[in-house]
Amino acid sequence: MANSKIGMWMYQNSGGDQIQKKMIDKLRERDIHSVTDLNLRHATAKNGHIICRNTIMEELDLFFSYNAGEQTQYQVYLYEMVNKFIPTINNFDAFALSEDKYKTAHLLKHHGVQTADYMLCHRDDIQGLKDILREWGGKIVYKPTDGWGGMGLVKIESEATLDMLLPFLNQTDIRYFYVERFIQYDNTDFRIDIVDGEFVSCYGRKAPKDNWKTNITSGGSVFLREADDKVVEIAKKATKICGLDIAGVDLIYDQEKEEYVVLEVNGIPAFATPEQEKMGLDFNDQKIDLIVNLIDKKIKGK
Repeated sequence: MANSKIGMWMYQNSGGDQIQKKMIDKLRERDIHSVTDLNLRHATAKNGHIICRNTIMEELDLFFSYNAGEQTQYQVYLYEMVNKFIPTINNFDAFALSEDKYKTAHLLKHHGVQTADYMLCHRDDIQGLKDILREWGGKIVYKPTDGWGGMGLVKIESEATLDMLLPFLNQTDIRYFYVERFIQYDNTDFRIDIVDGEFVSCYGRKAPKDNWKTNITSGGSVFLREADDKVVEIAKKATKICGLDIAGVDLIYDQEKEEYVVLEVNGIPAFATPEQEKMGLDFNDQKIDLIVNLIDKKIKGK
């Protein structure tokens, strides 16, 4: 489709601005014009149109939203409505699913993909929490269902720790508790990037000394890591089940059960930063090409 026009909202830090420029140039080669910086936080909706920075969102051919760090509830709220009129990447239902740890784990488990054992219970079911703590050998991890980057994760290793945590949680508007069995692993993980069903890259993250979280925002470090066929197969299956066009699937190896386990499926996995590229993570160009192909395909399929 000639002279198509898409909207784009992409993170600008850590090399994101250069990634965006490369993507825009490649899209232009296909006669696809890009309107950038369409952060729906700055949009208004009235009289049948959502308008963001003088752009009528419903008149675009596609909206590509790729910014995890600056999301707001308002931005997400309008994203859902935009998706009712034009294609989005990722589509809103898949994006919303990937933002919820419980819903993602439940869907994957139902379809035979191994995740950490988990429990969701009402905030008043304190006895249920204590029972599952004992059942899982005295180690569980409390997770906010909508957190990211390791924020809010708490390892609970005794009823005393649980009792200390509960008053803090009860001061919030939390409606339920989501906990996972703590998995014995080597403090490293796999991050597998998938775009449009294709394997893009694999790298590892290692938790810092005296910590168990591998997230970069929690002090974890990135290292080069080869992906075997098994982890790629699991990542592709998890991505497909979640309905995501683009995904970063985090896996660890459960040393007790001797199997790979999916911890999270991220709908906005970052590109390699300039520093990471220097250490050998060279998947950015391939990822850009696959995303450009995906955008082109979705526009033509409207």
